[in-house]
Amino acid sequence: MNYYSNGKLLLTGEYLVLDGAKSLAVPTKFGQNLIVEKIDEPQIIWGSFTHTGECWFEAVFDLPKLRLISCTFNSDKEGSGEVIAETLLDILKEAQNLNPAFLESENGFVVKTRLNFPRNWGLGSSSTLINSMASWAKVDAFKLLWNSFKGSGYDVACAQNDTPVFYQIENILSSELEMTPKVEQVEFNPSFKENLFFVYLNQKQDSKEGIAKFRESDINFGKEIKRISEISEELLKVESLEKFEKLIVEHEQIISSIIKLKTVKEKLFPDYFGAIKSLGAWGGDFVLVTGNSSTPAYFKKKGFETILTYHQMVL
Repeated sequence: MNYYSNGKLLLTGEYLVLDGAKSLAVPTKFGQNLIVEKIDEPQIIWGSFTHTGECWFEAVFDLPKLRLISCTFNSDKEGSGEVIAETLLDILKEAQNLNPAFLESENGFVVKTRLNFPRNWGLGSSSTLINSMASWAKVDAFKLLWNSFKGSGYDVACAQNDTPVFYQIENILSSELEMTPKVEQVEFNPSFKENLFFVYLNQKQDSKEGIAKFRESDINFGKEIKRISEISEELLKVESLEKFEKLIVEHEQIISSIIKLKTVKEKLFPDYFGAIKSLGAWGGDFVLVTGNSSTPAYFKKKGFETILTYHQMVL
């Protein structure tokens, strides 16, 4: 069995999507495969592979009790094999809670995941895994996400859709059990696509940390949520690059005032001629940039080597 899930980028609504803002998200041409093969031994033998084919994480789980037997973590980056294995175990157990028949068989499985993008890009290594595991377990991917990882769920919507989407959480004031993801496929096909670029900021941002910081505030952001939702809708209709730039700059200013951080342009690129917008948790991963043929040279001179065109990035 082979499951594939798209990566994601949140163009509008970062942070406020958690409080019900209508947000615009796009699936990426990058994603992750999950391959499952049956074996006779009552075990799950797990291997996670990079986009270059290197195995960076291995684990063996005993079935049917779902106990961790061993794990190996091949990386000089943050984290440990045990932490990753425990997280994976939590997801498997939560999938069983949602579907008790999951993994109820006499055989075991060899499971391999393979990203087709560098892990540090922040395009959804966790959300693509959650979505594909939900498909394997025949459970609701949003419930699996909320019960194991938290997060808004827009990344799962991107994993499941091959077009841009409006994403919104309904019943936001109810308990998490009643939260409902609203996903609407939309057409976002700006005539000025050749003027849009995605620049990687050379560091992966922990979205959990950003969300926690946002949650520290108990201010009601109803006015800001309304305006961000309006900007999401206006971006679908915008016909000029100039208007597009005005909207994303306004969006940056709104989020900056909420999370009390400088915009990425103020902080890193004050002399850049185009507009720059953070995507997802501020401070890392990719930013959306407007520009022209001289844009890549500007960012490379600043030490940012990974610059993708809209066509290269968005599905």
